[in-house]
Amino acid sequence: MSHTQQRRLTVWQLIGGLLLSMGMLYSFAQPSAPPTVITASQIAKAKQKYGILAARRLQAWQQLVNDSYDLPEKLKLIKVNNFFNEVNFVSDIKHWHKKDYWATPIEFLDTDGGDCEDFVIAKYFTLRALGVSEKKLYLTYVKAIRLNQAHMVLTYFKTPKSIPLVLDNLNDRILPATQRRDLIPVYSFNGEGLWLAKQRGKGQLVPGGERKLKQWHSLLKRMQ
Repeated sequence: MSHTQQRRLTVWQLIGGLLLSMGMLYSFAQPSAPPTVITASQIAKAKQKYGILAARRLQAWQQLVNDSYDLPEKLKLIKVNNFFNEVNFVSDIKHWHKKDYWATPIEFLDTDGGDCEDFVIAKYFTLRALGVSEKKLYLTYVKAIRLNQAHMVLTYFKTPKSIPLVLDNLNDRILPATQRRDLIPVYSFNGEGLWLAKQRGKGQLVPGGERKLKQWHSLLKRMQ
């Protein structure tokens, strides 16, 4: 293993270490049966506002949860990743006429479009609804080397010390982070703050983190 590979491996391991003690602000109680992620009235509203295809996407989302609830976690990851990666990538400026907007999963499916953050948010909350522990799922900002820009992915840690698996709208394959050499981890998202990936504990607060937290809290209010 090269020095660069070792350094990249260490970065992802440090992310797992610092997230071990961090709890997400928003959590789901584990129900005994698949939860309802979308109601009949919400589907009806979507059909009226966005058309029959929007209603069908929401129905398919609920069916995904119903069909995947009792599957092993690895299969849950695959099914959720594949489902949402069918949605169109559209920039916030073009889609919402805003520089940065975090859509709820319903908004994402209603409009059949969103940017990388919207893909991650939808996958995160769907996997939480499927019973995947909040301790295993984190919203992680990275630098996409080939695109030379900031990007967000969902990372899944089987154990706190595991190399995370990466769920990404740029690549349909769910790969260990060490095999995603096109991504450089920058910081991970948590309900308490945004922290540099290379810092242990709470480390150094990321500049602009408070603005991101406001978007997170706004998202949660709209979901509720």
